[in-house]
Amino acid sequence: MSSHIPFAADREFVHVRVFDASPQQIFRAFEPDHLARWWGPEGFTNTIHSLSFTVGGRWVYTMHGPKGTNYDNECEFVEILPPQRIVLRHLLPVHTFELSFTLKPLADGRQTELTWIQRFDTKEEADRVRAFVPTANEQNLDRLGEELKRIH
Repeated sequence: MSSHIPFAADREFVHVRVFDASPQQIFRAFEPDHLARWWGPEGFTNTIHSLSFTVGGRWVYTMHGPKGTNYDNECEFVEILPPQRIVLRHLLPVHTFELSFTLKPLADGRQTELTWIQRFDTKEEADRVRAFVPTANEQNLDRLGEELKRIH
């Protein structure tokens, strides 16, 4: 069973973004057709092999990089609390980390503040990716924003 890693700023990347979408719409963005379009940094595409959006469920996919490199990935959903929170654990082969999405509806109900926290298991692993992960995560959130325009 996956475990929650204690807070450690030297292992975390935190991003906060306000979207013109409800928390329910953001949850819908995790449906396979939507997820395949927005997941990953700019220039990446995805093939989703399987996705079981339940606690303990697995998400197996291949990210296709802009230069033709394929990256096999597997995640396990640790927590799903509609429409407030999603936590997944990214498993090997490349990196292991916990990724949480916390959704806070804003006063008008038409916008949502999303807090994205990517927490690596060790400082060393976070340091290895520190040069590119913050930018890649921001690009990922940009792509989510574009995908949310498709979800009504």
